[in-house]
Amino acid sequence: MSDTQKAWLERCIELAKTQADSGQGGPFAALVVKNGEIIAEGCNQVTSTNDPSAHAEVVAIRNACQRLGSFQLDDCEIYTSCEPCPMCLGAIFWARPKAVYFAATRMQAAAAGFDDEFIYEQITLEGGARRIPFLHRPLESANHPFEHWNHCSNKQDY
Repeated sequence: MSDTQKAWLERCIELAKTQADSGQGGPFAALVVKNGEIIAEGCNQVTSTNDPSAHAEVVAIRNACQRLGSFQLDDCEIYTSCEPCPMCLGAIFWARPKAVYFAATRMQAAAAGFDDEFIYEQITLEGGARRIPFLHRPLESANHPFEHWNHCSNKQDY
C-alpha cells in the first residue's frame, strides 16, 4: 500500500468516526479520488435522511458524478472505511471506477452489528424463496419500454 492510499483510507476512517459522533448516520465514509485529488466525499446518511440507500459509497458516488457531470467515474478510485455492502457493490460496478480500496472487512462490520451476510445468502436464492419474495408477474407490455429504448434516437448508452 502506498503512503497516498494509506492517507486516503485514514481520511475515510476519520470521517466515519466523525459521522458516528454526529448521530447523522452509521460509522462509514468514502472518498472518490481522481488524478490524486479528492473530488467527492460521502458519509452514511441512512438515519438522518430516512433513505436506506444513503450509504457512504452511494453518497460519494452521487457527489462525484454530480461534480464530474457524468454517470461514470472514469479514471477514479474509491476509498472507503469498510468493505462495500452488496448494494454499494452494485452502485460501484455501475459507476465503473478503476479500483476500490477499503480498510475494514465485512466481517469486522458484522461484529459491530452491521451484518450483510443475509443479503449475500438471499441473492443466491430463487426469487420466490427469498425472505422478501421476488415474484415474476409477466405482462405482454413488459418489454415495451425496452423496445421503445432501442428505437430512441436521443438515448445515451451506458
